[in-house]
Amino acid sequence: MWEFWRRHKRKVYVTLGVIGSGYLLFKLYDGHRRRLSDLERELADERRNEELIRSQVKAHFENIQGIADSTTLPHVMRNLRSRIEEELDLALLTERLMKGKDQPNSLTAAEKLELWERLKILTFTRIVLSLWATTVLSLYIRVQVNILGRHLYIDTARGLGTSCQLDEADLIDRDDEQQFLASADYLTNVGLPALISSFETAASEVLKGKQLKDFFNTTLLHDTVLRILDTFMSLGSPHHWLGFLMPEHFKLYNSAATSSSGNTEPSPSSKFEQLMLEARTVLSSSEFENILDLSLKTAVDVMMEDVTVLCGETNLKLGIPLAKLLPRLAHMSRILLEESNRNRYIQVVQDMPVVEMFFTLLYASTPTS
Repeated sequence: MWEFWRRHKRKVYVTLGVIGSGYLLFKLYDGHRRRLSDLERELADERRNEELIRSQVKAHFENIQGIADSTTLPHVMRNLRSRIEEELDLALLTERLMKGKDQPNSLTAAEKLELWERLKILTFTRIVLSLWATTVLSLYIRVQVNILGRHLYIDTARGLGTSCQLDEADLIDRDDEQQFLASADYLTNVGLPALISSFETAASEVLKGKQLKDFFNTTLLHDTVLRILDTFMSLGSPHHWLGFLMPEHFKLYNSAATSSSGNTEPSPSSKFEQLMLEARTVLSSSEFENILDLSLKTAVDVMMEDVTVLCGETNLKLGIPLAKLLPRLAHMSRILLEESNRNRYIQVVQDMPVVEMFFTLLYASTPTS
């Protein structure tokens, strides 16, 4: 036996070494295979979670978008139209002028001139304000929907990351969501009187010296509308117009909104305030300022096409007296405030490629915390 060991011990050591190395390699391979299998399972779980997130977020986001398109925007536009017609009612001025025409002695020359001057200012105020409000509100509601959508995605991902379902995740409270969308009514319910006053100031400045007998053609009318818009936008601080669109003190507005809806316990420092702050940040950005400027110019171009049809292309190209133009502009202001599903101004603005790109980037950005 000793002789056998002495002769073959080298072979035994080599054999044992090979067996040991093989066993070690097998264990390393088996461990590596298990890790790969675990990683594949983790990746598969992540893919399933991502699919679940996408499907659940898509369903809820489409629900929010549907509410905004079918309920929020139409409701806001109906309220806006009603309030503008109430605050800028041209019928009384028109009736008094018609009475003065039928009964020449009922108005003095000075009274007629004053009424026409007032009609001129209010007609331009109404049409330019209607164009501005329609454009801004449609963009604002789109901002709201995209902010809600990206919060929904983040919150759902966090919820699934802790093995929660969508309904169990720390999502935006439904009341906060509804109050956030309902804040689009702030312009109509609160900001409109001051907005009208500002636009009236801008219209008075631009139309100073314009006589009723002056001829307005396509170019002059286009330039006049743009000048009123530019004058309004430059009346105060760079973002002064935000004060007409949304409240500065979100907590106070939230308390008022909840108390009026019957809820006496508004959530303190709630998601509502965070959502409003994010909306203000977006609307105050230079990117949105560029989008708004392009959208307003596009809306003016579309409006000019419709005014041209109302006036007759040849007449407006050659020019018509301002006195004859005013009734067409008054009618145009009603078209600008049509229901959102029939309002081509809203569609034209929202279908602009630059607007689509802006909201795609907005949805993809990270919410502030």
